[in-house]
Amino acid sequence: MRKKIVQTKISKRRKNVIILLLGTLIAIGPFSIDTYLPAFKQIAGDFNVDTSAIGLTLTTYFIGIGLGQLAYGPLMDKYGRRKPLIVGLTLYILMSILCGLAWDLWSLAFFRFFMALGGCAGMVASKAVVRDYFEKDQVADVLSTLMLIMGVAPIIAPTVGGFIITAFHWEVVFFCLAGFAAIMLFNVVYILPESAEPISSTSLRPTRVAKEYWSIYKNKDFFLFSTTRGFAIGALLAYVASAPFVFIEFFGISEDMFGYIFGGNAAGLILGSQLNRLFLKRFTTFQITFTVAIIMAFLTCGITIYSLLVQPHFWVIYPGLFTMLFFIGFQNPNVTALSLQPFNLQAGSASALVGAVSMIFGSIASTLVAQLLVDGIMPLLLIVTICSIAGCIAVVYYKVEYGHGYAFAKAYYHHPHRIKQRREAA
Repeated sequence: MRKKIVQTKISKRRKNVIILLLGTLIAIGPFSIDTYLPAFKQIAGDFNVDTSAIGLTLTTYFIGIGLGQLAYGPLMDKYGRRKPLIVGLTLYILMSILCGLAWDLWSLAFFRFFMALGGCAGMVASKAVVRDYFEKDQVADVLSTLMLIMGVAPIIAPTVGGFIITAFHWEVVFFCLAGFAAIMLFNVVYILPESAEPISSTSLRPTRVAKEYWSIYKNKDFFLFSTTRGFAIGALLAYVASAPFVFIEFFGISEDMFGYIFGGNAAGLILGSQLNRLFLKRFTTFQITFTVAIIMAFLTCGITIYSLLVQPHFWVIYPGLFTMLFFIGFQNPNVTALSLQPFNLQAGSASALVGAVSMIFGSIASTLVAQLLVDGIMPLLLIVTICSIAGCIAVVYYKVEYGHGYAFAKAYYHHPHRIKQRREAA
């Protein structure tokens, strides 16, 4: 049985440092996606392809993240968190350099796939380490803190990328990503402690790994909440993949302004994740998840109906997308925490699987939007609406089948805010 590090052995200051480090590891993902978005036209010009064709490099990246997380789950259970993380970051650095040396679209897409295989180690390790160190009722709150750190990346990444391609060329973006990852590798080696003892009995045989993942996926909580997270990430990545077309080509926003527009929407994601921390002090994780799922379904339906009836206007679509990302900021840490809650010894594998499920949904959504987004934004709006409605159905189904009666009442009764109210009343 895994022996988790006792919380009292690590000071609060040390934990804050670890949270900061985990946040930067997760930030590798959005940095790898958003920093080179302003360079799509430049890359397309160098490779003599349409700008929309560069979306292939996003799709292969998302596929790499999905498959890579499935591999890192059992690896981090068998060898601990640090060793696979170090190997993953090393692979990421090498592939980032090769991306900068790519000679055509297919070579760039190929290297991006393996770049994702390396970078997703940080995504798996971060969630697993949080699950190792913190109690179940603290996980959503800590993940919201990580979302704050991670959320800064989409705000500054496109702007940084814009400055780089203006001063240098798109290749330098990937060389900078390699340098960023090198700093993270140094921090992991010299700062991040091992949070879980290796489980030598963990099998790496494909059949055994598949059976373990299937046993996790069959858990009703994991299945429904990971599916809900998948649809939320699907909506998010569909937006990310289409953002250059929507703002630069459809609405005519300049490339210089794109970074600020994209970053402004990313700020909505951060704001939602941080307000979520405040709401968690008064409401249970599921109560927030249930409410947000319904709001997102109505919101996206409203935006889509508006765009069907009249010509879409920037000052309607932009605030609408901002609000959608705002609520995804609530949803992402909550459904992640609810997905991981039933697991202890399988925390690494569960963390990997929930990320993989999300990336599978995200890959499908981003591929669809890249193929369908030709002369209008309706494909994007339809995809985010379908994702929001499907996620809402999954959450409502859980409440109807499992989230009522004694279990639901018990979670509400034992919420820290309710305990405090009863003590004050007494």
